[in-house]
Formats: sequence, C-alpha cells, structure tokens
Amino acid sequence: MNASDLSRIFYASATDLARLIRTRELSPVEVVEAHLHRIEAVNPKVNAVVTLMRDDARKAAKAAETAVLNGDTLGPLHGVPFSIKDALDTAGVLTQRGSKLFAGNIPDKDATAVARFKAAGGIPLMKTNLPEFSAWTETDNLVTGRSNNPWNLERTPGGSSGGESAAIAAGMSPIGIGSDVAISVRGPAAFTGIAALKATHGRVPYTGHYPSVIARWWHVGAMARSVGDVALGYSILKGPDGVDGYAIHARDAESSTRIAGQPIRVGWVSDAAFGPVDPEISAAVKAAAAQLAELGCDVEEVRLPFLDNPLGALMTVVYGEIVPYVKALAAGRAEELHAVGRGIVEMPDPSFADYLAAETKAEALRSGFAGFFQKYDVLLTPVNPMTATLHGAQELVVDGVTVPWTHVMSATSPFNLTGLPALSVPYGFSSESLPIGIQLVAKWLDEATILRLGAMLERRGGLGDRRPSL
Repeated sequence: MNASDLSRIFYASATDLARLIRTRELSPVEVVEAHLHRIEAVNPKVNAVVTLMRDDARKAAKAAETAVLNGDTLGPLHGVPFSIKDALDTAGVLTQRGSKLFAGNIPDKDATAVARFKAAGGIPLMKTNLPEFSAWTETDNLVTGRSNNPWNLERTPGGSSGGESAAIAAGMSPIGIGSDVAISVRGPAAFTGIAALKATHGRVPYTGHYPSVIARWWHVGAMARSVGDVALGYSILKGPDGVDGYAIHARDAESSTRIAGQPIRVGWVSDAAFGPVDPEISAAVKAAAAQLAELGCDVEEVRLPFLDNPLGALMTVVYGEIVPYVKALAAGRAEELHAVGRGIVEMPDPSFADYLAAETKAEALRSGFAGFFQKYDVLLTPVNPMTATLHGAQELVVDGVTVPWTHVMSATSPFNLTGLPALSVPYGFSSESLPIGIQLVAKWLDEATILRLGAMLERRGGLGDRRPSL
C-alpha cells in the first residue's frame, strides 16, 4: 500500500473500518498492518505505545479475515484494532501499570472492558502509557518514560490516559479504552483533539483495572477520534459483569424534553464556576452554546452556586483511600517510585474529620446537580481551563492568574465526585494550533442526550480534516 492508502486506513473511524471489513472492501489483515506501519513511523516521537502485541494481532487479523470469508456472524468491532491503557489487565500480556513495582507483571485474565471489546470482534493491538498509579495529569513514569502530545511534542497529552489519547490522535489506534478518576479520559482527549466519555458511575464495570481501590470514583471509558465511535465503544462496554459491585444495569434515562417533544434545555458556563479559564477556551464554549441554539436547543448561561471546591473534596476522598494502599504496597521500595508515587507515600493520612467533610461536600454537590437537572437537560462547560501545557509545569498562568497544576482538573472533577455522565468533544483550535475540547454533562443515566448533542457539535465545530504533523 502507498502512503495515501495507509492514511486512508489509519485515520478512518472504527465504525467505518468495521463497515469496510464487513463489506470486504478492506481486510482485517490490511487494517492491522496499516496501524503497525503507523506505530513504527510515529511512536518513537510520541512514546504512547508501551507494549505492542504485533504477533498476536496478526494472528487475530487472519482469523478475523477467515470469519468474514466464511460468512460468519460478525461483531460490531470485527477486525478493528484497539488500544488499551496499561492500567487495565490483559491476559498473557505485559501490564506494568507505569510502575517499577509491577515490572514484568503479566496478568492471567482480561479486564472486563478488554474482554468485551474482544468479544465484539476487536483486535487488541497495544498497551498505552500512563503515570504511576494513574495519579497525575501528565503521562510519565520510570518504566516507559514520557508521552508527548502529537500536536506539539513539547506539550503533554495530559493524564492519566495520555498515552491512549496520544495514540488515537496520532493515528496509531482508531479506538481505545481509558479510565478516569478526576479528568483522566476527558482531559487528555481535549488536549489531543479526540472524544471521550466518562459514563454514569457504574455503567461500565471496573473489574480488572488498577488501582482497584477508590472504585467509587473511577470510571472506565471509550476514547476515539469521533463521538460516533465513542458511542459505539460505550454500547459495547456498558452493563454489569457480575463481579463489580458498583456496576449497574439500568435503562437509559429519558429527559423530560424528549418525552414532551420540547427543545433540549442547555445551561452553559464558561469560567466563573471553575476559576480562571483561558479566553480562547471560554470563547469555544460560548461558540458551542450559540451553535446549540442554532440547532434548536433552548440555551441559557447559568451559575452553579452549589459548587464549593469540588476538586478539593475529590482529592481528599481519593487520596484518603489510595494513600494507605500505596504506602503498604511500596513498603521498603519507595526509592523505586516516580516523584508522583513518592509524593503519595509522603502524604499524611487524612483525618476522619477531613474525610467526612469531603463526603458531606460530595452529597451537597449531588443534591445541587439533582436540582439543576430538574430545569436543564445538559450542562455545557470547558473540559480543561487551558490548552495542552508544557511538560512538567508545576504552576500555570491562566488568563493572567497563576494557578497550581491541579487547576487543570477544576472543570472535570465535579462529575467524578457526583458520578454524572460527561463527554469531551473536540471543538476547534487555539491560536497556537492546539486542540480545544468542550464538555457536555447530563443527568445520571442520560448518556444518550450528550452523545447525540456531541455528534451534532462535532460535525459543525470539530477539527475537520486537520491532523498532527508527525
């Protein structure tokens, strides 16, 4: 295949690849080989792929091709390669979780999410990079090093699913599986110009994800270059597995406007609720609000007075659960930890009073959003308050205000604390040619509404045909 043919394959959507395979216009072997070629060409620059399943993927592609030729029943991802954040277990495949404490670790069972993509016909092709313990908003560790943003190698792809987002943005994978405890699929998606869904907590089983603690706040989710592919991935991943006690089996929520046939009611906020936001990000949110109004939604700028430092509350409960775990895990081996892991080990154990106060804030936040979604169907916000930052930045200047690196999570963390579904949608570029993302949030179990609106916004305001120059 020539360069044009390869590009046509590795930047095709997962949905289109599955269709072309079903109609025999492409073979799974061609699709896998095109992605292997792309990985060889660009991963040395991006360092998103940490374990490549080359031989197994080629065998699976040949078996998938045989199934097509035999007229077998095909799954929705049949013959399509996919990527997996290295926090998720993969049977018989190196899974080091970004930590020297797990060097050489090979699980004997797939995570539920991985098993479901495989059962849908997908071909696991690679494991992708992450920070140690998935506990940072950048992607770097002492085992597999630093991942770079395909749009600007001097910038971070975010974290903790930064290797996943970078691989997808760079055309090394059409669709993948990440995870999110405060920002970790949505933030990297916004930094790299792809889409990602953090569904209602419990919609997608957490089984086989590391760390296994803090399960109340973790979400496993699909990441892809289009909202349509994210919707496809979500349809495959959702539903209980009989293992994860938080996993739920519930019908999709029906928004009152859909039932009544009225316009979808959208409340939007661009900055004040979350602290300083880059003016270009605010402008993108306002443009998306205007576009939704043009599309027939009932749109109104709103305030969220019930927000009371949700990031601080989330950090208290998350670290309250993970600090004792990491201290026990790393006992006698602290010198093997990345700075992120050492920082966790050196943290004092939170007091019960602090933990209880954070839980009380979380309850108040859930109540506040329950009231908000009586009046509105969707909340539109920024994803990150800024575009992709330089590697290693500890302090950031956002709209003239100096903020700590944790500020990047200010607009995403409320929805981990509440378990509300939230979608990151690529929405244009900054003046520095860096992708911008916007966030759509709905009431519990109403992923359908934000996926629908996200696809509409993406068609008119997404990235178009622009790709990273690698």
